[in-house]
Amino acid sequence: MTGSTQQPTIGIIILAAGASTRMGKPKQLLPYQGRSLLRHITEIAIASKNQPIIVVLGANIEIIKPEICQLPVQIVENLQWASGMGSSIRAGVEALNALGQNVEAVVITLCDQPFVSPELINQLVETYRRSDKAIVACEYADTLGVPALFHHTFFSQLMTLKQGEGAKQIIGKYINQVTSVPFLQGRIDIDTPNDYQQLPKNWV
Repeated sequence: MTGSTQQPTIGIIILAAGASTRMGKPKQLLPYQGRSLLRHITEIAIASKNQPIIVVLGANIEIIKPEICQLPVQIVENLQWASGMGSSIRAGVEALNALGQNVEAVVITLCDQPFVSPELINQLVETYRRSDKAIVACEYADTLGVPALFHHTFFSQLMTLKQGEGAKQIIGKYINQVTSVPFLQGRIDIDTPNDYQQLPKNWV
């Protein structure tokens, strides 16, 4: 036999296309641990060693893109960002498929959950490898949500989410195919100035 089979990979999609209307300014650029929230989660994804990494931007892309344009990620612009998170998930999965790599699964995460870590992302992947489930979600605040890993058999479902829907719709619909990892700090996300002010002062 000649040639080699490309090893399957686990990709990451970072959703960061929103306009941060409740914050009043782009939360992607809020300082966090000496860098912006967006650069923070992008570097976390890179440190997890999972590839490829897709970052979906939309609102304010001209001032946000420079934060990560030098990093080894693919930046995708979602021109339909105003229609909701479903459009950003679709843009991310389409970009992942277009790379032509053997992507076995994808981890979907947001830029406004500051306590996501490389270890958490890798725990999602390791739990997926050990289990017979096709979806691994984080468990917090009596719910299951992102960051979450989806086997490639769910890519078409992710691409057909209604515009205002998110990955939680898939998790809920296929709950019998879901396992979870605990992520107590997943309940903390940064949507409002008050959310941001609640972060420990030495972290921002």
